[in-house]
Amino acid sequence: MAYIELFILTAVNIYFYLIIASVLMSWIPSIKESRVGQFITSLTDPYLDIFRKFIPPLGMIDISPIIAIYTLLLASRGISVLFGML
Repeated sequence: MAYIELFILTAVNIYFYLIIASVLMSWIPSIKESRVGQFITSLTDPYLDIFRKFIPPLGMIDISPIIAIYTLLLASRGISVLFGML
């Protein structure tokens, strides 16, 4: 069971860093248009779009990634608690 928990938490951690990379790439549009940028965007945008539906941007600032990251961290802690109970 510990291997399953480690695998899931590692995947969540990698996704966390992909979201951070996506947010940083949004500051420099030419990076987001590269092949790597398009790949990261294709992985992270479906998750971020869920939060963008409910949280409108404040001017030019999109705070939905902050809420998405916080939700992802809560989920990882929930996974740890869940596997700790087993």
